[in-house]
Amino acid sequence: MQENVFFFLKTKNSVKYLYDNISVEDGLALMRKHKYTAMPIINKEGVYVGTLTEGDFLWYLLDHPSIHKEDLEQMEIRELIRGDFTPPVQIDVPVDQLFAQSLKQNFVPVVDDRQIFIGIVTRQSIIQYLMNNADKYIQQ
Repeated sequence: MQENVFFFLKTKNSVKYLYDNISVEDGLALMRKHKYTAMPIINKEGVYVGTLTEGDFLWYLLDHPSIHKEDLEQMEIRELIRGDFTPPVQIDVPVDQLFAQSLKQNFVPVVDDRQIFIGIVTRQSIIQYLMNNADKYIQQ
C-alpha cells in the first residue's frame, strides 16, 4: 500500500471545528447546527486541544444539576475537554497505525509536528477506500 495520510485527509478548511474559548451554549448550538455528534476543538493558535461530543455536554449537565443557562453562556468549552479522548496522529504516521486508530474513533484528528490541527481522517473514508480496493487485499 503506497497511500499515506494525505490520501485520506479532509483538510482543516473543509472540516467543521470549534475554538476552545467559545461558550458551552455556543458550542452545543454549533454542533446542533452542523448536525455532528463530535467535533474537533482547537485553540486560537490552531493547536488541536481535543474533541467534544454531545455526551460530554450531557454528562457535564448531569454532573452539575444546579447549573443555570446563564452559567453555560459564560463557561468556555475547554472546561469540558477530556485530555485522553480522540488523540491526534502526526501527519507522517504510517497508514496501518492510522487505520488502527480509526477503529477506536469515528474520525482521527491529524496534526503537524507543532500540534497544529491540519484536518481529520474519517473512518468512512478508510472503509470506502478498503471497499474500493478489496480485490487487492482478498486472497484468491
